[in-house]
Amino acid sequence: MSTKPRVDFFYSPQTRAGGTLILLEELNANYDLHVLNMKEGEQRGEAYLAINPMGKVPAIVHDGALISEQVAVFLYLADLYPEAGLAPPIGDPLRGPYLRWMVFYASCFEPAVVDKAQGHPPAPQAMCPYGDFNTMMNTLLAQLDKGPYLLGDRFTAADVLWGNALSWITKFGLVEATPRMQQYIEHVAAREGTKRAHAREAELAAA
Repeated sequence: MSTKPRVDFFYSPQTRAGGTLILLEELNANYDLHVLNMKEGEQRGEAYLAINPMGKVPAIVHDGALISEQVAVFLYLADLYPEAGLAPPIGDPLRGPYLRWMVFYASCFEPAVVDKAQGHPPAPQAMCPYGDFNTMMNTLLAQLDKGPYLLGDRFTAADVLWGNALSWITKFGLVEATPRMQQYIEHVAAREGTKRAHAREAELAAA
């Protein structure tokens, strides 16, 4: 009998929860998948709002505790399954950079991309969480140049987060892929855990 922790994972195909599905596969985690049909509005139904009042995915429940918000879910899961080695532990020199790039995604990258996609001007620089779009992107691209992964030679949960996000936004033309970024996307997508998750997501979306 497995002694690995088991989590409940709330998910909908072709949403940002797809990144969490990839991470769970990369972690070889034990999880029970709860699929929400967003076209039918199940994420706003009473049953799910009792679990996550924000009505968003991804969300997980472990030992009775709700963990929502994509980056929090990633951080929690990667630490929950340390044997997979996808989260540098405290004391590892890469722990700080790992946390930096996880939070940079939520605090800088996503707000900048949303503003750009919607045609919204950024807030005044002194009040804007990402400063300006070009500075944010150049900061990311400089880090990718240190590859093959975000933290150099070490693959972490941060690469699952970023690889999946960059794949989506370049696919929809929100950001133009540089050759290095495209190489990074393909490098992450070639991993077995990613391929398993993509195949499962395709089945679930078709159903």
